[in-house]
Amino acid sequence: MRRKIPSNTALMAFEAAARHGSFARAADELSLTEGAISRQIGRLEAFLDVMLFERVGNRVRLLPNGERYAAQVRESLDRLERDSRYLMGQPSDGASLDIATVPTFAMRWLIPRLPLFRHKRPNISVHLTERTEPFVLAGSGFDAAIHFEHPAWTGMRPHPLMNEVLVPVCHPGLLKGVKTATALDTLPRLHRRQNPDAWQHYSQETGIPLTHPAMGARYDLHAMLIEAALAGLGVALVPRLYIETELAQGRLVAPWPDGKTISKTFSLILPEPIELSREPIRAFAQWVLDEAKKTTMVEL
Repeated sequence: MRRKIPSNTALMAFEAAARHGSFARAADELSLTEGAISRQIGRLEAFLDVMLFERVGNRVRLLPNGERYAAQVRESLDRLERDSRYLMGQPSDGASLDIATVPTFAMRWLIPRLPLFRHKRPNISVHLTERTEPFVLAGSGFDAAIHFEHPAWTGMRPHPLMNEVLVPVCHPGLLKGVKTATALDTLPRLHRRQNPDAWQHYSQETGIPLTHPAMGARYDLHAMLIEAALAGLGVALVPRLYIETELAQGRLVAPWPDGKTISKTFSLILPEPIELSREPIRAFAQWVLDEAKKTTMVEL
């Protein structure tokens, strides 16, 4: 069945006129005459059987239907341009993947390992997009997601990667002149805003007394907590998998025990089984699973 879609020329003329609030300025932008813009918009209104502009003498004003349609058309044209530029920037023998992921996981675990994947598969470009909340993967434009386990992924194909276990860390200079065993209750503690009870739970699990477990500065992301700890602002309760490098370099220390409770589980989410996926996503998925196994083995 033939799609009922207006011509691209009419949509571009309408979007420009709506954005500028002027047929004349739209004509200048698109290198057309003002009359051509007027005719294209007239054809669009006839096609839709809806008036988009109010004409008063030589002036035009968007009607409510026009305002709504302009926002939708602008979004569609922007998306089409982005997708076209993606393809234009790809080598003829290359492929690209769009992966949605939790921002701190991307910055602290995935991106540092991506050179290994690029060396293994140089023809595959991996595009990363931040998604802090679960979403419907089907029809989203993403090939896969790396996210926390969540009921929202029901019907998808989740593959567990690793568990998030929290550990207190701080700058080594913060421990000078204090006894490690009692320092945790005397040093400033840093909190993640989305998990305000983390320190209280940690105290209950480990038996380390904390007089005021809720006191301390709050940050939105684990990445912010890590930077705050590196700056010597206090003790941060963060996933060990995010601070491998800093611990190895001695920039952070973790003299206290890890938490005993798994905070969250990271998973690779696919829309279909790995063996049925197209080759680029299959290669990336298998690589991520292999890297996760290495991380788990190191932590053990």
